[in-house]
Amino acid sequence: MHTVSGGEVAGILVAVFWAILVSFLAVALARLAQTLRATTKLVADVTDQAVPLLADASSAVRSAQTQIDRVDAIASDVQEVTSNASALSTTVASTFGGPLVKVAAFGYGVRRALGGRKEDVPAGSAKEPRRTVIVGRTIPAARRTKRKKD
Repeated sequence: MHTVSGGEVAGILVAVFWAILVSFLAVALARLAQTLRATTKLVADVTDQAVPLLADASSAVRSAQTQIDRVDAIASDVQEVTSNASALSTTVASTFGGPLVKVAAFGYGVRRALGGRKEDVPAGSAKEPRRTVIVGRTIPAARRTKRKKD
């Protein structure tokens, strides 16, 4: 019989250790290869889906730019119309404003002149006292005459 020396036992232990280490490394490399295959497939799928999405996004941006250009054109037209309306309003006010004020003043003067003659009617008449309207309020004739005296 052959006795096993300490060096042979150490050699067997080292060989078993290396066998276990190589087995673990083989399993880890197999799983790493599997993970890399799945990652490669995932990247390919994302690329296949991203290209159409980017094309759609690009067309949406172009469409939005077209709409912004249209809105800009409309806004400039509205600004031009607003300035034209302002100029027209100023022209109408300067053209008709003065004469209308004069006509209103003349009408007021005529009413005052005719109203003054009607107040000379004899006191025996059963007519209600005349009232003056000031900004939505009616002031009785007694208060109006009091104001005239002040």
